[in-house]
Amino acid sequence: MQAFDAVVIGAGAAGLFCAGVAGQRGLRVLVLDHSEKVAEKIRISGGGRANFTNRDIEPRAPHKHFISDNPNFCRSALSRYTPQDFISLVQSHGIAFHEKHEGQLFCDRSAEDLIQMLLAECTAGGVQRWQPCGVTAVRLTGEGSYELDTDRGTVTSRSVVVATGGLSIPKIGATDFGYRLAKQFGLRLVEPRPGLVPLTFDGAAWQRYAELAGLSLPVQIETGAQKQRVQFMEDLLFTHRGLSGPAVLQISSYWQPGSPIRLNLAPDVNLPEALAQAKIRSRKLIANELATLVPSRLADAWTQQDPDWQRPISEASDKALSRLADRLARWELTPSGSEGYRKAEVTLGGIDTRDLSSQTLESSQPGLYFIGEVVDVTGWLGGYNFQWAWASAHACGMALPVLAT
Repeated sequence: MQAFDAVVIGAGAAGLFCAGVAGQRGLRVLVLDHSEKVAEKIRISGGGRANFTNRDIEPRAPHKHFISDNPNFCRSALSRYTPQDFISLVQSHGIAFHEKHEGQLFCDRSAEDLIQMLLAECTAGGVQRWQPCGVTAVRLTGEGSYELDTDRGTVTSRSVVVATGGLSIPKIGATDFGYRLAKQFGLRLVEPRPGLVPLTFDGAAWQRYAELAGLSLPVQIETGAQKQRVQFMEDLLFTHRGLSGPAVLQISSYWQPGSPIRLNLAPDVNLPEALAQAKIRSRKLIANELATLVPSRLADAWTQQDPDWQRPISEASDKALSRLADRLARWELTPSGSEGYRKAEVTLGGIDTRDLSSQTLESSQPGLYFIGEVVDVTGWLGGYNFQWAWASAHACGMALPVLAT
């Protein structure tokens, strides 16, 4: 039976990075993954160029861009391993990158460069990697170490790191292994649900908007009330089944089933004033004038909803124009659901942070660690989730004890 200082389950972003950090500290590390490929989520992210971090994480309040039952939990790891720390690593490997939007950093060439960097870090640490290799059982021995039954035999280790991710995008190998293992050892779970996911609407009610599929525009979007109100300014995308785009992906992580979302479809325009001015100077149809303020397809679809909006703007009543402006600026609608884990970029919820150390990511079960997406820490869209993967992996990798002989 082979013995290791640490066995890392999951060859994704967090697992590979943690293994590399621990290996370069001199630990004997084994990485196991049931999939043949490594880091598939990195490979498909950012249109194949991997949005690997975000410069705008606030040094004094890194938890501001993360969702958790205890948002402060992630602050320790994020403040000790910052975006600049990871950027320095990327630069040391000669990987070219660029900032695309609001601090979001992408590889210039390909996400594959980032994957090769992580594998090189593992190689530098002498990390062993068994793939594909499933784990069929994990048990605690009388001496306080762990035995893991794998497809390639049984191994033993004093430390087990679970980096198996969440339930999002099952087609690339997502499973509930991490949650099941946590339950086996009596750890608590925050109920998982899809995050950063498109929202859907009932077929009949959505039919008039389905014709707008493919249309994208900047919007202000919000959900919740009073202290729970959350708002973003991002691009919206109409789809055949509902709404997507960065605006909706962001709000979906805060949206609660049965509650509405509110949209301002022309956040940069004073609609009442613009329509009032157009009424004075123009004899064009309302739809034609509205098309100078919002995309023409949206203007056409919107004005079809009310006979009072299907006439020359000079003939429209002030009340009708006010109603039109208000509807565009305060469109409230209630999603029937979401596209689910199939299209979710992340999983909300996970291992309850009350059962984890914010310093080391070790659980209340000694020697058992959880890092990355499997933990109840979920970032905003835009590189935040990868930064949590790097930071939590680094905190864990630096804390793992050297025990094997």
